[in-house]
Amino acid sequence: MSNPAPAEGLLPDRHQADFFVCDIFDAIPKDDLATMEHPIFSLSTKPDRRILNYTHNGTDITVVPSMRGLATIHDKDILIFCISQLMAALNAGRAVGRTLTLRAYDMLVATNRETSGDAYRRLREAFERLAGTRITTNLETGGMEVTSGFGLIENWEIVRRARGGRMVSVKVTLSEWLYRAVLSKSVLTLSRDYFRLRKPLERRVYEIARKHCGRQPAWRISVELLLKKSGSASPRRVFRKMLRDMIEANHLPDYEMEEEAGDMIRFTRRTLIEDGPEAPPLSEQAIEAAREILPGADVYALEANWRAFWAASGRPKLRAADAAFVGFVKMRAEKGD
Repeated sequence: MSNPAPAEGLLPDRHQADFFVCDIFDAIPKDDLATMEHPIFSLSTKPDRRILNYTHNGTDITVVPSMRGLATIHDKDILIFCISQLMAALNAGRAVGRTLTLRAYDMLVATNRETSGDAYRRLREAFERLAGTRITTNLETGGMEVTSGFGLIENWEIVRRARGGRMVSVKVTLSEWLYRAVLSKSVLTLSRDYFRLRKPLERRVYEIARKHCGRQPAWRISVELLLKKSGSASPRRVFRKMLRDMIEANHLPDYEMEEEAGDMIRFTRRTLIEDGPEAPPLSEQAIEAAREILPGADVYALEANWRAFWAASGRPKLRAADAAFVGFVKMRAEKGD
């Protein structure tokens, strides 16, 4: 099996220190199957005001931009963050709804963005494109096929600002269509390195591979169909060159790409998924830290709850099991559990 994807060519991991306690809760990237399967988002880095029309295997999608242009694949980070928060709440047995109140800083950190003033401005523009982009489709989510028109988010509002005018918290209401996908758990876990991919096409190709390869060791698709599913506006020869550049760079998370005869692209899993791995053992220091955070609590029951939560969340790779467990206990303490 091939070596893990090299870091060269990826964006820096800007918030690794913030994440080492968050591997286990509220930050596991989740994406919905429908928008992984079909092209909804623009891959352009400039305002894209085209009307997109897509038809494939009985699915019809029309995407209409607002004055600010189509929602982009980078704008989708907001939806991934929202879906991740909802799935974490569902897995923990908490009540959920279509409207979420989120800390803007957490959203930026979770999606590997800078936290400068300009980053907050770009975040606001992303909300505007997501709310303004309108979709008409018969695409099924949550077991229901309904032809309807909607925005990717129904509305958003800045709930609280800092003294300098920067958003602190924001309230987002997801479309019923997307919320249905979450409730039916029609989602997949993404690699955190998805947010380190620089180019829009790299992100889109990763999504497609993640959706279709699944637990298979490999998956093949024609360049023509990959072009259609990607939503790229590039001519086929240009698109093929972009794929070859991706093959040479070899930094797609989870998958290695190669070109095959017949104008085909093969995706091979870098590491095969094994069912049922166990979380690493915890140190005595982590157990003692848990006792200090929640005096009188059964720390071994807490450990069991943490392991069950980790398993229900898709068994993501843990950078630091001790820190993830302690972070989980702190979250329980803050919530008064």
